[in-house]
Amino acid sequence: MDGVTPSLSLLVRRLVRGTPEAVFKAWTEPEQVMQWWGPVNVHCAECTIELRVGGGYRIANRLPDDSIIWITGEFLRVEPPHLIEYTWRRGLETEADRQRNERVTVRFSERANRTEVTVAHTRIADQSDYESHQFGWTGCLDGLAGYLDYA
Repeated sequence: MDGVTPSLSLLVRRLVRGTPEAVFKAWTEPEQVMQWWGPVNVHCAECTIELRVGGGYRIANRLPDDSIIWITGEFLRVEPPHLIEYTWRRGLETEADRQRNERVTVRFSERANRTEVTVAHTRIADQSDYESHQFGWTGCLDGLAGYLDYA
């Protein structure tokens, strides 16, 4: 990336059941995250969340071949129940992975007895990562909606 901040940005929205408070908790409590996180055929094998500015998170994505990709980062803003912002790193396998500067901002907005969840993922490195994130976030929001339908 040669010191240049990647510039691709992704925005994904979904209207889900529940109040912003309930949906915020589903997004930030590890026991709940493990029930819905991940796109089709990806399961959350482990999740830790230290929900405070400067706190970290780790999510283990178990893929269909049983391999695990770790998603890690640090919370930059925590404004319950309406907003969280955090850094996003996937893998941490190479120096380039460690230098990525991706950001995720999630907003929870009340909309007629439901909550609109808006995920903005910015500073994406390239088109391949963009497509991967689009698939992943769409799947995560589908999983969240399904989980909240039965919660």
